[in-house]
Amino acid sequence: MKAQDLFDQITDQLVADIQSGAPNWRMPWHTVADAATPTNLDGRPYRGLNAMWLPLVAGQRGWDTGVWGTYRAWQSRGAQVRRGSTGTHVVLWKSTTDTVLMDDDTEPTERTQLIARTYSVFAAEQVDGADELLSRRDVAERDTPERIAAADAYFAALGANLTEGGNLAAYDAKADTIRIPALAQFDTAAHYYATRAHETTHWTGHADRLNRDLTGRFGDDAYAAEELVAELGAAMWCAQNGLTTITRADHAAYLAGWLRILRNDARALVTVASRAQAAVDWLNTHTGHTTTETVEEVAA
Repeated sequence: MKAQDLFDQITDQLVADIQSGAPNWRMPWHTVADAATPTNLDGRPYRGLNAMWLPLVAGQRGWDTGVWGTYRAWQSRGAQVRRGSTGTHVVLWKSTTDTVLMDDDTEPTERTQLIARTYSVFAAEQVDGADELLSRRDVAERDTPERIAAADAYFAALGANLTEGGNLAAYDAKADTIRIPALAQFDTAAHYYATRAHETTHWTGHADRLNRDLTGRFGDDAYAAEELVAELGAAMWCAQNGLTTITRADHAAYLAGWLRILRNDARALVTVASRAQAAVDWLNTHTGHTTTETVEEVAA
């Protein structure tokens, strides 16, 4: 499968899932957040678009292990993909460098670009002999007191300007301040931290940090795209930290914008997922949160 065909497939599925989830405010990234971050057989997490796509596929098929591998990777561990199983395509980004002569230059210039390729992976549920491998994995419970305490320490380490109180959760870019209702106003502590992850993802877009476009106004594409970055970023953060995300009724206000940008440009989702992953990476780096090596360049 060509990379663009995969982007089209994922976008079409996301659009369909947004439309079907609209009546009960259940968006597809809630599936991402409520599942563990998908990993390969070595425990390395998938990232970006793949980190969103694999949980969506797994959720549709009732798979919950979150473990994926290529045919050869499973085989190398003494397991066997079942005959007739269909793999799920994921994207692999490869960096290539070539030498070009620019219009006004007399000297050749090196140009580096990322090339998207695809390969197939299989979930543990499609594999004979996977049970023994999975039994060795440590699957921690979600929303435990330990995870709540870890989330509190995580955000405290950031040192972001925070104002608690009132009924509105928002990021004020001009004041560079996150505003959020008090913890006691949420039905669960996990939902408080999921909301805080959403607003903190916006906070990473400030000019002094990742410098995303935060000038959009409600109803335009820039605003819709940034809201989608925050939703996916919060979902990735919740999946990483073992917390359940919150279902927000205000999603209805954003549906039209999300659907418009996704339908107009299949690569919009690639950009949004990349920005969301960059936001989580920035937060992890600046809180000292360590993750295992990620699956980016190795088809495993």
